[in-house]
Amino acid sequence: MPTKNSISAEKKSNDRIMVENVNVPGYRVSLDAKMYQAMRQAILKVLPSKPPGLTQTEIRHSVVPHLPRALYPGGAKAGWWAKTVQLDLEAKRVLAREMSKPLRWHRTPDRHRTGR
Repeated sequence: MPTKNSISAEKKSNDRIMVENVNVPGYRVSLDAKMYQAMRQAILKVLPSKPPGLTQTEIRHSVVPHLPRALYPGGAKAGWWAKTVQLDLEAKRVLAREMSKPLRWHRTPDRHRTGR
């Protein structure tokens, strides 16, 4: 039978998700899973599947209407979360960075469904 501590540790891990940063290989951090998943869905919804993609500013502005108000009231913290999730999805090769000025991103073929 699970102990009270093992149950709360399990619940904690279910509420968190490990994210990566394409700019810092090997670095991982645990973040709120609901906030992450909501932003991930919004980013994948607004990004095109081929170039030209969207700039970081375009991503940040485009995702806000697709975010749950309960998690992102008035778009609060959407900019930070958009960048964090974009870097994670890029590290996982769900998104591709275009070598353009300004930088743009688009989804990679078929990878946006599985996350890997």
